[in-house]
Amino acid sequence: MDISYLLFLQDFRNSIHDAWTPFMEWMSLFAITYLVLIPIFIYWCVNKRQGLYTLVSFYLCVAVNAVLKLTACVYRPWIRDARIIPAGDAIATAGGYSFPSGHTTTATPLYGGLAIGFWKNSKTKWLSILCIIALLITGFSRNYLGVHTPQDVIVGLSLGILTLWIMARTFAYLQAHPEKENKFLLLGFLAGVVALIYISYKPYPLDYIDGKLLVDPHNMTKDAFMDIGAWMSFCAARYAEKRWVNFTPTGLNVKGLLVGLVGLAGAAFMVACVSHWCIDWLGPHWGRMLFAFVFVSYTIFLYPAVIKLCCNNK
Repeated sequence: MDISYLLFLQDFRNSIHDAWTPFMEWMSLFAITYLVLIPIFIYWCVNKRQGLYTLVSFYLCVAVNAVLKLTACVYRPWIRDARIIPAGDAIATAGGYSFPSGHTTTATPLYGGLAIGFWKNSKTKWLSILCIIALLITGFSRNYLGVHTPQDVIVGLSLGILTLWIMARTFAYLQAHPEKENKFLLLGFLAGVVALIYISYKPYPLDYIDGKLLVDPHNMTKDAFMDIGAWMSFCAARYAEKRWVNFTPTGLNVKGLLVGLVGLAGAAFMVACVSHWCIDWLGPHWGRMLFAFVFVSYTIFLYPAVIKLCCNNK
């Protein structure tokens, strides 16, 4: 049934000569590259708690997704059925195994967390609706482009929603028991260490066709190093920010906006360039993990220190 659905979408793509493909590719790419900059800006400039809620949900979700992917080891649709031909350049960003959808588990906590925050203000409820629409389009785009089955997307969406719910309950608990947060962060960091050991040493399927390895497990684990590394980095950076910085958002004034936009420019530069430098230096696994450490430390701890200094927060 899932392959038949993808073939139906593939026939539709061909019938309209890939007219929608660039838009679907852009929606997918935006979700895994620059979407995270929006909650970062909220964290820096608007509402620290709301931004932090969205970011921690995101980092936890992608880390759990990485472990699930490397546990299930489900092959991509075009490997399962040669009739599936991914559209455009979508295959270039479809790394790792197929289940659950990484793009969907990235988009759900980010768009979902933003939607929850925007819904709290009557003037921004329309942005919540846009976030939900963008989320649904992003999930559908993975089917439309032929790189994920419907169940990949549905489980990815469900995992993101579950993560948002768990973190909402956790935030409510820590608001009443703030002294417990360090224990949560330590346990989260140690869970990341265990996850890295697990994915590094667990057995993986080794299927051959005509003497050639169908999927190289070593290549499938590279994104997981970044995702799990980002979660571990978040736990450490959050502790450092709370312990030594404890900044206050800049506010939506001229100076605050300028400081926030300068910080975003630095973060966008990291996404566009620094990730490639790290990979060239340390390779696809540890290089991605290094980039995760640099990016998360910058956004959660280092630039907030700059904000505190520049905006005279106390």
